[in-house]
Amino acid sequence: MFQVGDKIVHPMHGAGVIDSIVTKKVNGVVREYYILKLPVGGMLVMIPTSNSEEIGVRPVVDKDEADRLIASMPDIEVDMTQNWNRRYRENMMRIKSGDLLEVAKVVKGLMLRDVDRGLSTGERKMLHSAKQILISELVLSQNTSYEDVEARINTALA
Repeated sequence: MFQVGDKIVHPMHGAGVIDSIVTKKVNGVVREYYILKLPVGGMLVMIPTSNSEEIGVRPVVDKDEADRLIASMPDIEVDMTQNWNRRYRENMMRIKSGDLLEVAKVVKGLMLRDVDRGLSTGERKMLHSAKQILISELVLSQNTSYEDVEARINTALA
């Protein structure tokens, strides 16, 4: 179980800090929830404490692992199918996995595709979401600014 002040990652929303742990009644069921405050946009996310592990909530990676990920980004091999429907599903599965390297693959693949052919509206939104998830975790793990992390990622992928 996490504590108030812990830095955690929700696979679909990105990284944040546990602001509080509250008990709420939702749909007639009383449960405890983590209130996760996301640094990007200041959004609050309620995560049930009882099944947070099943959802894929995990601690933020440490600084060394974050540095290794950024350093390895230029070498990430991306293999995306031409079929947009299959590509979209595969990318969504990568994002939902909660694995930072998989999210980085989505970001790199979609950024390369955008330069090469352009992106559909759906894939543009997916790229934005994946980038937010990736950056939010790196910001918290490295105690740095959003702009700094975004610049490092763009440099690594250039």
